[in-house]
Amino acid sequence: MNDPFCQLELTEQKQHEHWMRQAIAEAQKAEALGEVPIGAVIVRNNEIIGRGYNLRETTLDSTAHAEMVAIRQASEAIGAWRLLECSLYVTLEPCPMCAGAIVQSRVPRVIFGTADPKAGCAGTLMNLLQEPRFNHRTEVIPGVLQPECSTMLTQFFRKLRKKG
Repeated sequence: MNDPFCQLELTEQKQHEHWMRQAIAEAQKAEALGEVPIGAVIVRNNEIIGRGYNLRETTLDSTAHAEMVAIRQASEAIGAWRLLECSLYVTLEPCPMCAGAIVQSRVPRVIFGTADPKAGCAGTLMNLLQEPRFNHRTEVIPGVLQPECSTMLTQFFRKLRKKG
């Protein structure tokens, strides 16, 4: 079991889990505001340069998705719209708008927690992130800490239905 490739994969998985936990912490901030608990972080050179969580209800802004907030913050942090050498971690598979912004900002890698059967555009309904007709394609790594990400959303909507 001393396969160096296995060790490398394990290390990379642990790294993805570490950053996804940071995205989950962002999602918890959204939930505390009564927002759908979705969080995102953008990592470059082993450092978070952008954080975001869902703020649509709070800001009355349909574009205030976690990924969009994180992309804006990351671009401001590095002084560029191209987010090269970055990885975006998000608790829920990106929607069409966010997938478009990811492509436009040239994010090379997206790691998401759980699939979105209603709006997922990183492979579930379609895959805008790897659309060959675009001039940029993004590596997609699905399912990192999937149970935690999925449970958070399921519990949120369950509580919402009980209230309503």
